[in-house]
Amino acid sequence: MSREWRLSNLCHLVNDSLRLRPEPDVIYLTKDKEEDLLIVLSQLFREIQTIKRELDCDSDEEDKKLWGGLELHHEDHNCLIKILADLVTLLTVESQFVPHLVGNILLVVSEFVAASGSEWNSFIHSLFICLELAISNVLSHTLPPSTNGAGYSKYDSSSFVVLKSRLVNANWSAAAAIIRVLRNILKYLKQEADDELREAYFGSVHSFLSNVPCDFMDEIQVSQSSETKESDAQNNHFMDALFLKNVGEQQKKIVFLGNFIQLLCSLVEQSCDVEVKVGSQDHHPVLCLITSFVPKVVSCCLGGQGNCVSASVSQYFRHKLLMLMLRLSYQTCLDYFTLISWLQLLHDYFEVLLWKPIIKLEFPQDESLEDSPFLSSLSDGDIHGINSHHLQRWAILLFLRCCFGLISLTRDKSKKCTCGTLNCCSGYSISDMDCCGRKKGFLEIYKWLQGHFPIDMSVGQEMYFEKCIGFTFSFLQLYMHEDDVLFKVLLQLLSINSCLEQLLNRVKWTSEDVKEDILFHISHIFNPVYLFHLFLAELHYDHQVLLDYLISKDIGISCAEYLLRCLRTVCSSWHLFMKFSTYEKVINHSFCKRRKIFLEASNLQVETSSVPIKFAPSSLEEKGKKKFEYCHNDCKTRRKLFKKAKDCLLSLKDSVENLQRKNLFPYNPEVLLKRLKKFEELCLDQETHGFL
Repeated sequence: MSREWRLSNLCHLVNDSLRLRPEPDVIYLTKDKEEDLLIVLSQLFREIQTIKRELDCDSDEEDKKLWGGLELHHEDHNCLIKILADLVTLLTVESQFVPHLVGNILLVVSEFVAASGSEWNSFIHSLFICLELAISNVLSHTLPPSTNGAGYSKYDSSSFVVLKSRLVNANWSAAAAIIRVLRNILKYLKQEADDELREAYFGSVHSFLSNVPCDFMDEIQVSQSSETKESDAQNNHFMDALFLKNVGEQQKKIVFLGNFIQLLCSLVEQSCDVEVKVGSQDHHPVLCLITSFVPKVVSCCLGGQGNCVSASVSQYFRHKLLMLMLRLSYQTCLDYFTLISWLQLLHDYFEVLLWKPIIKLEFPQDESLEDSPFLSSLSDGDIHGINSHHLQRWAILLFLRCCFGLISLTRDKSKKCTCGTLNCCSGYSISDMDCCGRKKGFLEIYKWLQGHFPIDMSVGQEMYFEKCIGFTFSFLQLYMHEDDVLFKVLLQLLSINSCLEQLLNRVKWTSEDVKEDILFHISHIFNPVYLFHLFLAELHYDHQVLLDYLISKDIGISCAEYLLRCLRTVCSSWHLFMKFSTYEKVINHSFCKRRKIFLEASNLQVETSSVPIKFAPSSLEEKGKKKFEYCHNDCKTRRKLFKKAKDCLLSLKDSVENLQRKNLFPYNPEVLLKRLKKFEELCLDQETHGFL
């Protein structure tokens, strides 16, 4: 069976099946016609699936190579455009089920085209043209057809005319349906080990994002609040009908935005699998375009819809936007202006999450994120309660990544910074930007810590350190319920240590900034050795939990990286690891007191958490105990905590070695075992000197 015959056969199959399809200008169907159309579409879907399976069974590799090497013919392209035109027409029909089924058909058609080795570039490019046409149809201005990088420009003109004629009634729902198809195709490509298919897909994505201006999001803003429209509609049947229509349009816009953000998230996730052949970039140029869309998308989803959407939709948007920004932060090197912009977005739209009290969650089962984190069966209040801590973790992680990104910007050492304070950042050079960026990053973290944990050096050094440990423990407990986010934040906090070591004695602060103890304060709150101790304590020193983390398919690599870096830090700061001197009462403390403060900058009243107190005497007799007994108990506690940490890590070493001997460990643990053996040697040396 020749390639041309298969494409033409598929074209005839679609055309014959949809012979009684509605005309392009028909939007509404009767119930009977809708049922008949659904039956026809279901049959068509099954038939194309059968053809696709037959193609998969064709094991003639030479034939497939021949298909891939043949030049494209005008007839092939025309068949493909006709198939698309027949199907996308049905996406404009007002029906709950028809567009969904059409989307499934388009997906299996894409799988057929990919498997046959022909017309893939043209198919994907044409789908993105359909998306452009659908968006252009509801905007106040039209968009030119995207042809850059498609490789089929000689056919684009005729294809554009055909597809445009079939999308004359396209609205936000049709655009959302096309996006769902494109996203499902991307999921399919994730399972296929074919770089050429992915490269062609991302090439069309780049053309689409380049062609669609990011300000098109401005026209998706939801209009005035529904309460005003509802009161007007009560006195006029015409206004009531208009109100219902407007509400429907708003819902369509919301669905489009949700699908658009989902597509962007999927693109960012898979961008690392696409080979970059543009200059010396280490990431795909599509990521730069997506990054430029972020401020508009955030403003569109959260800026104008605050009073018009339900809490569940608002939470969903926040969840997806945080996911998008976090993925971008891990896949790209964000520049100074992007980091500053994102920090402002966090303050403008996520400030409630940043200032939400950092407390231990008593009932982690109430935070279940199975299936979807935003269950439609729950009320808005229930949804907000379930997901607020989830969103809080993500918002704080993104905030820390932006701050640390500014702190770790590469500095041009050949130039001297001329800025004195953060207020003189206009007209700065690259080196000035870098210096101001580092100050900005540290100041942002400092102010955030002040809101949750005000500095009080008057309590004395010992109590101050203990309060730092108490806050760090509460911070760690917040993240213990989501393993993937946990190790992201732990690795992020480790990155600040090297920056602090380099800058602690070099950065000078003016009186207009903050006290010089800012670096000192941050270094104690996020001390990597203390944080590692607390991490082991929160696991109840159970080495089996660590082993489960290490062999996990999702977080195993992140856990291994964290353990490797912590063990290196512990071995180089051995005295600090041994001197960890918080009491078990702090570690086992099950609650935190809270007090209210008023934030003038945000005009927002929130509760902040105070840290647990280790020493709360119930009587003057207890307060007056002998100093010798206090020191004895303190030393005993230190030894006990050190022994628990030591036993946990050495048991982990034995378990990993045992699995390695049986070839059951999922990856090579040699480097980890080497670090654990170094840790064991230091422990043995301490036993020799009588510490334990």
